[in-house]
Amino acid sequence: MKQLALGVRLRADAIFESFSPGLNTEVLSALQSPGSGPLWLWGSHGSGKTHLLQAVCAAASETAAYFPLDRSAALPPAALVGFESCGVLCLDDVDAVAGDLAWEQALFRLFNEGAELRTRLIFAAGAAPRQLNWGLNDWRSRAAACVVYHLRDLDEDGRVEALRLRAAQRGLQLPQETAEYLLRRMPRDLPSLFEVLDHLDEASLIAQRRLTIPFIREALEKLSGTKS
Repeated sequence: MKQLALGVRLRADAIFESFSPGLNTEVLSALQSPGSGPLWLWGSHGSGKTHLLQAVCAAASETAAYFPLDRSAALPPAALVGFESCGVLCLDDVDAVAGDLAWEQALFRLFNEGAELRTRLIFAAGAAPRQLNWGLNDWRSRAAACVVYHLRDLDEDGRVEALRLRAAQRGLQLPQETAEYLLRRMPRDLPSLFEVLDHLDEASLIAQRRLTIPFIREALEKLSGTKS
């Protein structure tokens, strides 16, 4: 797996099997299907864009690469050179470089060369390509040529399922009522919920206790006291 030298690592839990699709079954199917046409995923923070891009890389061959553009300030646009030869290239947070002509020119070049090499390009951003303030018209037209998918936020049942999938992947049993308890008392965005679950996993290992509601209540009280 090709990776960047900026501390970027694919998360071990970012696989298709641990993603709760909710209303996004069409998106999931498109990402898991073979094809060379460029795709563009967009959705809110916490909707699962990064998870899915990394899942694509995890399921692909050793020629796949994941490149987060939210770190572009620490890199020159020339850092993209060579990635057009990957079999699959997933570019995350593409909206982070909107308006930066040097980066847009690099993306334009990458798109054209990747098309010639039949590289599978998958982009992710917080908005659809036509909604972003690009400065380079050539890149604007290329971005708009992607097949666009809106990644929809999960409803409450979907969040519960996502929590239970995440817990199961860690070897934890998270009963339905316990997951619902967490949703009622914690921030509802998935990154925050997953962070809490990571803490509970560690606490349960130390205490050798199951994730019951009384244990979770006690662990969260300790966590709140530590942060204050």
